[in-house]
Amino acid sequence: MGLGRFIAAAVAAISLGAVFGAPARAAVEVNVNQGQVQPLPIAIPAFSLAGGGSQDLGAQITQVIAGDLERSGFFRPLDPNSFVEKTLDVSVQPKFQDWRVINAQALVNGQAAVDADGRLRVDFRLWDIFNEQQLLGLQFVSTPENWRRIAHKISDAVYKQLTGQDGYFDTRIVFVAESGPKTRKVKRLAIMDQDGANPSYLTDGSYLVMTPRFSTTDQEITYMALRADSARVYLFNIETGRQEQLGEFQGVVFAPRFSPDGGRVAFSVDRNGNSDIYVMNLRTRATTRLTTDRAIDTSPSFSPDGQRIVFNSDRGGQPQLYIMNADGSGVRRVSFGSGRYTTPVWSPKGDFIAFTKQTGSQFHIGVMRPDGSDERILTTSYLDEGPTWAPNGRVLMFSRETPSGGSRLWTVDISGRNVRPTPYAAGATDPAWSPLLK
Repeated sequence: MGLGRFIAAAVAAISLGAVFGAPARAAVEVNVNQGQVQPLPIAIPAFSLAGGGSQDLGAQITQVIAGDLERSGFFRPLDPNSFVEKTLDVSVQPKFQDWRVINAQALVNGQAAVDADGRLRVDFRLWDIFNEQQLLGLQFVSTPENWRRIAHKISDAVYKQLTGQDGYFDTRIVFVAESGPKTRKVKRLAIMDQDGANPSYLTDGSYLVMTPRFSTTDQEITYMALRADSARVYLFNIETGRQEQLGEFQGVVFAPRFSPDGGRVAFSVDRNGNSDIYVMNLRTRATTRLTTDRAIDTSPSFSPDGQRIVFNSDRGGQPQLYIMNADGSGVRRVSFGSGRYTTPVWSPKGDFIAFTKQTGSQFHIGVMRPDGSDERILTTSYLDEGPTWAPNGRVLMFSRETPSGGSRLWTVDISGRNVRPTPYAAGATDPAWSPLLK
């Protein structure tokens, strides 16, 4: 389904708390800020199916929800073979004792139905087992081909109810897909759901692509295209497929990134080995140069309010992180640790800046406060680089390369816990996380 029709068939969420009384504040909760978190045991039986449709649909929805919650690191879906209560009705309270005996602390049950008009309707309930109360009841309606999005929205709702944090599952990832031998890599612009499903290519591989970045306001991305005779930055509308070049510049243009309001793009221009940062107003196409020193200034990233930009520069001798006002004034250095700091990206919450750090032969993904304090190293390997934030500011995705040359996408929680590869197992670099879909 094209993105326009996808959005036109947007999933509706309707609170059904009145069915069993008002939704309760969770007595069972996950404290995501603890140093060590024991994943919450949660039961997610296969959703029942009514009104026709594929008999596997209920089970498929359940598998997506269980996968989302398990990968977050905060939940432990229980083995369905351990379930005592085998048949559940979404309109009837579960037998709480049957779930307590297997130590389930929360239960998600639901029903999927294809209505007479062909629409898919999914109802679900979230239960606190030990307090015997409903925490959440929602209904989602869309076209049947959007069943995965419905499953992700259920995951988001459960995650927020039990952790107090916004979910991040109904999102997409744009990235550079790699194939072929190490010396002749084919790099294509690609996009997929955050769980690795539905991957597709946006470019044909006849030229190299680098540093794709999502707009935070709509389904648009910006990226660098490197051809034999040129290096240019493009805007690409995922919904329409329309692509346009971001102006004409003398020099190599690279490292583009949108402002939070989607109205500007910051990028670097290299002329004769000197790179400076520019910003373009996408409405007027007016371009302003922000840095003028003789160093290599690159990888600009706006703060969530659009008032400041973090970037990396070697003006002090080796790459470090600097912050300036969005008009280029007030430049100050914020990283002072040993090693080389690159690819900074501001958290959607504004509380942290993520970065790549190299110390000796090791690469790390780390975070620090915008004033440079509270630096934390989250990962270490042969080559970790290019972090991108989930829209809730809780999870980072990055690429990890092995000594043999293969690269994959990985994720890590901001606490440094739960470092794991994404379900997308093919070669990939340069991930960028979308905002929550609408």
